[in-house]
Amino acid sequence: MTIPSPDAPPSTVVLVHGAWHGAWCWAGFQAELDRRGIPSLAVDLPGHGASTAPLTGLHGDAAAVVGVLDLLASRGTGPIVLVGHSYGGAVITQAAAGRDDVGHLVYVAAFALDDGESVMSALGSFDRHEVALGAAMVPSDDGTATTLDPGAAVPALYGSCPQPVVDAALPRLGPQPISTMTETVSGSPRATIPSTYVLCEQDRAVHPAHQATMAARCTNRIDLDTDHSPFVSAIDDLATVIDDVIDGVSADVSAGAAR
Repeated sequence: MTIPSPDAPPSTVVLVHGAWHGAWCWAGFQAELDRRGIPSLAVDLPGHGASTAPLTGLHGDAAAVVGVLDLLASRGTGPIVLVGHSYGGAVITQAAAGRDDVGHLVYVAAFALDDGESVMSALGSFDRHEVALGAAMVPSDDGTATTLDPGAAVPALYGSCPQPVVDAALPRLGPQPISTMTETVSGSPRATIPSTYVLCEQDRAVHPAHQATMAARCTNRIDLDTDHSPFVSAIDDLATVIDDVIDGVSADVSAGAAR
């Protein structure tokens, strides 16, 4: 493990959840990060989890993450390791554009979009592959959002997860605005910020072939033999990925200080 300068503030991991979820989904994973001495903060995107803000689109979600990053910057925290799961990958891409306080981007079975892409346009440009998530999505009456059918959501999202954790997660799932999937990202933060893609080989929500396409856009790729929710099904493996990323960020900071 790289030992940072004693005067350097530690990196903080900022966790951004995917569609239909909230910060609650990271709880077990954060406990493992705590055990390893890694500070982390899980964000509730507007209208999700404990957030009392109205639901919004991709740009509103990214603005909420920017607010968290600005707050951390005002407190003098070290470089941020910004982690996005699934749809959260689009959010961190938009939020990180133009920032110099993000030391690494981590995409966990996530949408590593290019400038001008949306989740839907990216999927439309990839080779077609069916996933179980499609059967789980239920459109709202007005067509502006979707919810998940609980029974169909289990194989799509939680195929390798312990049943008690799945039972606790299902009642917490909430609606997801369509605009989060159709708004485009602006900027290409991966051009200046190192990135790691965590590909989930048994994923039935974001097809592994689609993940491989997006992983090729990142600096590094790590494959895990698990489902769409490794923060539950592969906690130790995913925490090790983050641990290694932080070592790399610390090494970069130390090298920069030495120059």
